[in-house]
Amino acid sequence: MVSQRPKAIPTVQVDDDTVRVTEWHFPPGAETGGHVHEMDYVVVPMTTGALTIEMHDGSVVTSELTAGQSYARKTGVAHNVINDNPFAFTFVEVELKP
Repeated sequence: MVSQRPKAIPTVQVDDDTVRVTEWHFPPGAETGGHVHEMDYVVVPMTTGALTIEMHDGSVVTSELTAGQSYARKTGVAHNVINDNPFAFTFVEVELKP
């Protein structure tokens, strides 16, 4: 089934031999679409709020994020990220190239 949600807007800021830095902007209701992370990554929230995460196994979790409080994940995470807030949400993703 194809989602009717608007898509989050990625803006690549840096893409070199060692890292790819992408700003992800989510209008209210927007999603990334299902994807698998092919690199280790760090997320730096620019907004405080909750994002809905649909995991590859079908489970759904809420991720509470605070502006400026980063977290890191390993290669292989499979999910769809959704902004169910009534406001826009932005984070910066730093992918670490092998």
